[in-house]
Amino acid sequence: MSNSSNNNNSNDENNERGFHKDPKDEQLEQYRESNTGPGEKMTDDNGVRVSNDQTTLRAGRRGPGLLEDFHFYKKQTHFNRERIPEKVVHARGFGVYGEFETYKSLKHLTSAHFLAEAGRKTPVFVRFSNFTGNRGSKDTAIDIRGFATKFYTQEGNYDNLALQFPVFILADAMKFMDVAHAAKPEPNYHIPQASVAHDNFWDYVANNQESAHMVMWLMSMRGRPRSWRMMAGWPINTFRFVNYETGKSTFVRFKWIPKLGVHSLLLDEANIIGGVDPDFHHRDIVEAIKKGAYPEYELGVQLIAEEDEFKYDFDILDDTKLWPEEEIPVERIGKMTLNRLIDNWFAEEEQSAFDPASVVPGIDFTNDPVLQGRAIAYRDTELYRHNSANFMNLPVNKPIAEQNYNLRRNRLRHRIDVDHVNYHNNSLAGNTPEEASPEKGGYVNYPGKVDGHVTRELPSESFYDFFSQARLFWNSLSAPEKKDLVENFSYHLGRVDSKFVRKQNVDMWANVDTEMACTIADNIGVERPSGSHVPVDKCSPAISQTNTPHSAYTQKVGVLIGNGFNGEEVRKTLDILHHHGVFIEIISEDLGIVTGADGTKLEVDKTFLTTYPVLYDSLYVVGGSSKYEAKFRQNITNFLDEAYKHYKPIGIATTADGYIQRSSYNNLEGVVFAANNRDFGQDFVWAIAQQRFWGRE
Repeated sequence: MSNSSNNNNSNDENNERGFHKDPKDEQLEQYRESNTGPGEKMTDDNGVRVSNDQTTLRAGRRGPGLLEDFHFYKKQTHFNRERIPEKVVHARGFGVYGEFETYKSLKHLTSAHFLAEAGRKTPVFVRFSNFTGNRGSKDTAIDIRGFATKFYTQEGNYDNLALQFPVFILADAMKFMDVAHAAKPEPNYHIPQASVAHDNFWDYVANNQESAHMVMWLMSMRGRPRSWRMMAGWPINTFRFVNYETGKSTFVRFKWIPKLGVHSLLLDEANIIGGVDPDFHHRDIVEAIKKGAYPEYELGVQLIAEEDEFKYDFDILDDTKLWPEEEIPVERIGKMTLNRLIDNWFAEEEQSAFDPASVVPGIDFTNDPVLQGRAIAYRDTELYRHNSANFMNLPVNKPIAEQNYNLRRNRLRHRIDVDHVNYHNNSLAGNTPEEASPEKGGYVNYPGKVDGHVTRELPSESFYDFFSQARLFWNSLSAPEKKDLVENFSYHLGRVDSKFVRKQNVDMWANVDTEMACTIADNIGVERPSGSHVPVDKCSPAISQTNTPHSAYTQKVGVLIGNGFNGEEVRKTLDILHHHGVFIEIISEDLGIVTGADGTKLEVDKTFLTTYPVLYDSLYVVGGSSKYEAKFRQNITNFLDEAYKHYKPIGIATTADGYIQRSSYNNLEGVVFAANNRDFGQDFVWAIAQQRFWGRE
């Protein structure tokens, strides 16, 4: 076997997957090997060359197989063991590498080395994941999503584990098993997969009403991100920044803010895409990185001084409550750029392990009841998955910081420890490895005051306020977002068989908004609730996606085209789209080349048979001629109808005017025509940037 650096194709492969040298990438280089190339001979795992890898050894041509066929035995038994248990939750995921750059020094707040200096860069590995579905489910499920970031810092690994919501579904870790059981497929028939549209989940919600706030987020557009590149992330827990020099502690919550803004799929789109392309989010981020459109996220922090812990009308340790950004501003402290794809899904993504207890000096825990439980749970599940305590030495998990410890043995121990002293304290080795003082980078726990009686009570009475912030969320949504949320509730509760569970839910949701609950009740066939919502009038503009950045950059446009198009017009439009970073796919009847009236040739990327309108953010309808004219026109009409129904921007070339016309049934909002329009290209780009035209009829 040869190292990949000797492979003639290695540079091309590196460029395709994004390639940015950093300390972690240099560390991984020693593990990269290639089996292929001129002159490479197949061997078994002992290094013995294999002469036949196609047929088993048998006694005579028509005889039985022989047990002495050790090559078959090794090959088959290794294959039988290629899988490891999937994660109990967040089983379906994908990981990419990148780097984090600090904007300014935070030395006054934290002793964390990677935040100590403006411009300091730290390698990272990020895993995006779905909570509910299994490893083979779909990307676009209405689900809780993970956004886990491993910082390979000079002081050891720091794991920042976020979700796409700022709140959690429970307030105490004791209930985690219960909500996971309720959300997963029902145990009798193990259906539905990757969906909470079933009785058990909604029975749990109605009987564990602290879930109300997060379920509002889940049922909103936030539960259906357009892309991982357009998804925010919050680690949900309350941590501490600690400055070792001053002994000062500051409460902190983190937030990842995508530079492209936060954008979502419609319910109908998410359901269709889940069938036609279950790998939609995987494919999207791979395409972006290969094209050099690297996903970027800013890291923000919300800070609360130690003395202000009880200043707010919510408990800062309660993970079912967000910290409103209008009250506690988000300070942006750095930017993460994801610029390199993995080499091997199993070795890197599937074997990656994250743990909220993986912290570095300057970042510490609080008494957040969910965080306290998470600090135990994550490592334990990885011990089970890997069947070894050495999973942190797998290449993707291995720190770039020096490792000196007295931990020994267990399965898959690759490190060969040559020193004969493996305990502390000792004199035979000068009491090394020695402890490090805080000044030398040693981790020191914050000496927070602890008092009180042993109890199972929640930290404060405000933990029992289940609906004030759920109401705040509702108040903060725009009209289209509210309509979408009600539709999503109606879809999920409408699939619940138990009328009693449906009625319990509408009674519960009346606490959030009476009109919303009544509309849902009408939609799902139960009596309207008699209760009324909590008296909260506040709203938070930061919650609504209306206020997120909008851009045409990396939006995907499908170009519907046949032969005989206006070459000059189409070339000019495509050039403008490319200039603004729009992703383009040419769609026609057959693969090959389409030719314009002036001889312009375009290569077809997809056919109407191999792609679907829901996979595009916008359409550019060019039209033209085809050998199957009626079928060609019908395909374009189908794409056009679907895009129009989903409020998407549409560009109409001069050769396609006949495909859509204003009538009493539509107002053509967001449809841009090239005819008699010298600024068509720029107008179309502007429309693409808007992404949805909610006023469309």
